[in-house]
Amino acid sequence: MQLITIQPEALFQSLADETRLRIIRLLATAGEEACLCELVDSLREPAYKLSRHLKILRQAGLLSSQKEGRWVYHRLVSNLPHLEALHATIHALPDPDHAYQADLARFKERMCLREGGRCRVGILSDDLKMEAK
Repeated sequence: MQLITIQPEALFQSLADETRLRIIRLLATAGEEACLCELVDSLREPAYKLSRHLKILRQAGLLSSQKEGRWVYHRLVSNLPHLEALHATIHALPDPDHAYQADLARFKERMCLREGGRCRVGILSDDLKMEAK
């Protein structure tokens, strides 16, 4: 088991971006892990942009990743009281323009495409699929 030291400054800096906040909120609300293509289709953001944001969140100690074949699954780091409280706070943030709600609806729809509990279809959004190439 790897011990992660979380620096408060890095943690809050990592959350100072709308896209990263959307990623954390989505994973905290859904309670699921997700691969990059599932996040691309759910958040409607290009893969290269989300990859950069995922790296920042991992470096801040908020996400962990597990590679399975060509897929990498990202999940919230949990079992730490301060992170559980942070996840609850992010989950409780207001959603005046319903962007988080739309992200979650697309995520739930996308998760129905899993086979055996795993993503096997890649990016489905045509406009975002072209940007990934």
